[in-house]
Amino acid sequence: MAKKGSILVVDDEEIMRDVLETLLSAEGYRVDLARTGEEGLEYYGRKPYDVVLLDVSMPGMGGLRALEEILKADAEAVVLMVTAYATFDTAIAAWERGAAGCIRKPFQNELILERVANGIKRRRKEEERQTLRRALSRNADRGGIVGRSERMQSVFRLVDQVAPARSTVLITGESGTGKELVARAIHEQSPRAQKPFVTVNSSNIPSELLESELFGHTRGAFTGAVAAKKGLFEVADGGSIFLDEIGDLPPETQARLLRVLQEREFTPLGDTVPRRVDVRIIAATNVDLKEAVRQGAFREDLYYRLAVVPIELPPLRERREDVIALAQHFIRKYAEENGREVSEAVAPEVLALLEAYTWPGNVRELENVIERAVVIAPGTEITRECLPTEIADPRHSIGAATSAGAGAIDVSRGIDFYDEVRRFEVDIIRRALEQTGGHQ
Repeated sequence: MAKKGSILVVDDEEIMRDVLETLLSAEGYRVDLARTGEEGLEYYGRKPYDVVLLDVSMPGMGGLRALEEILKADAEAVVLMVTAYATFDTAIAAWERGAAGCIRKPFQNELILERVANGIKRRRKEEERQTLRRALSRNADRGGIVGRSERMQSVFRLVDQVAPARSTVLITGESGTGKELVARAIHEQSPRAQKPFVTVNSSNIPSELLESELFGHTRGAFTGAVAAKKGLFEVADGGSIFLDEIGDLPPETQARLLRVLQEREFTPLGDTVPRRVDVRIIAATNVDLKEAVRQGAFREDLYYRLAVVPIELPPLRERREDVIALAQHFIRKYAEENGREVSEAVAPEVLALLEAYTWPGNVRELENVIERAVVIAPGTEITRECLPTEIADPRHSIGAATSAGAGAIDVSRGIDFYDEVRRFEVDIIRRALEQTGGHQ
């Protein structure tokens, strides 16, 4: 008969051990026997069991103490206490210490088998939940990038594929979609992970200073250059340089960047000797570079050099299934930062409002909203009152959602907002139950 699970019986009475071994083995369970609490701990230290049947009264280490030690080793252990003295106080003490139940001797065989079968189911469900949590953790959070949607899973797969190479990557997407996080994930999964990751925001540096920042300069190269300075390309040697807002580069800097990409070398301002560097370039932009090329604002040859591996990040309104995971991620982050005990189990009404909103500022806007909500939450729960007016007010949320198109709430049909909230609640609850195996 195939083994249905593993049981550890810990009892100082030989006849009781024999009875339980015979009964449980006949049902297909693999059974190990221990005579004392200390011996039971040794067995459990070698391998976990699906269920432990643990006698309360034993010489040496008593059952309640053994229960505590087993749960220290495995917090999810399923331990059934067995005692000839099943008083109310004993049962309460066992429950308080984490026992799954308390069985009184003498017992009926059917009761033992029923309790053990229920214990096996509990253990299996917890193992499934842990497996799911590990899988979701791997698939939903990559270096701070959170996403369970198929669109984001495609991004994760592309990051995994491109990270080991040295090819140039162009990340596109609206502001606030997480382009720098993707760039950092590529760097951290690459062989260059121990080398510098240098970020340059092209739009924040005046054009007249940008080339000096990127390529460095010699002393006296221009007015104010009182000392030689390394450029960021040289600082990033061996690692990666992230050129954010690449579409804002002035034409003369585009030409010099193209040379770096082609020749893997640059010349600091005021110098005549080229310097070679080993730098991987990861660029990002929130503008349509193809359109910029057509308008003559961006060099076509530079575009094709940058877009060897293009990665497009979708806006948050096109991956609404990620809103809950992102919100919970930011709740954990800002609750810890601010010393607040705020529950990740956000009320269905709040989740419905978050999902209904179109997030024009994308993930960055959601992060700001959640940080504010965590800080001002009146207790351990984020309420509707913690949200900004444009999200908490149905008129704003519906209007924004309507303008987003697909997946929006259609107010033209006169649907009451609170009916929509209830629909969202049902969807959220159903999803939660599916993910937790029906655990309420």
